[in-house]
Amino acid sequence: MRVISGTKKGLPLKAVSGTNTRPTTDKVKESIFNMIGPYFDGGVAVDLFAGSGNLGIESLSRGIDTCIFIEKDLKALQTIKENIMKCGLEDSSEIFKIDATRAVKALEKREFKIDLLFVDPPYNQLMYYDLVQTLVDKGCMSDTATIVCEHEKYAVIPESYGDFELVKKELYGGTVISIYRCLKEERN
Repeated sequence: MRVISGTKKGLPLKAVSGTNTRPTTDKVKESIFNMIGPYFDGGVAVDLFAGSGNLGIESLSRGIDTCIFIEKDLKALQTIKENIMKCGLEDSSEIFKIDATRAVKALEKREFKIDLLFVDPPYNQLMYYDLVQTLVDKGCMSDTATIVCEHEKYAVIPESYGDFELVKKELYGGTVISIYRCLKEERN
């Protein structure tokens, strides 16, 4: 694993040891960023099930101002910290050891808008995709935000979250990347 593009291009990233996390491969990560960016002009990203921090770090390298990493696994949390330090991204990163459900409640209390949301829960935990709807309902997403859901190909997740509609869906082996954008302005 490595940072693919941007200011930290080429830096190697450590994967989480064990089988509790499922890292996004470099090939899939590159495809994700080609679909959603590939670069950003600032903003806030949230990596809701951060694992190694791979996606959040890539977004920071490509121009996101701040990334909030949410992870409850202690090994994964340590890996995120090491990867952020290796990339020199401590000043633009916030790391929280917290369950995603509690994290969403905490995010609701903050007064910023999320511009980029990564949601990649354990594949057998479909109820976590409901947290996207909670963030949308609570007004935590900017109108120009992008939501990236990574899931297994047999999982059925919604076609929309409020005004955020599925705009692209790509299959990579057993993994599907679903991209959502707010289409409210286009309908008016």
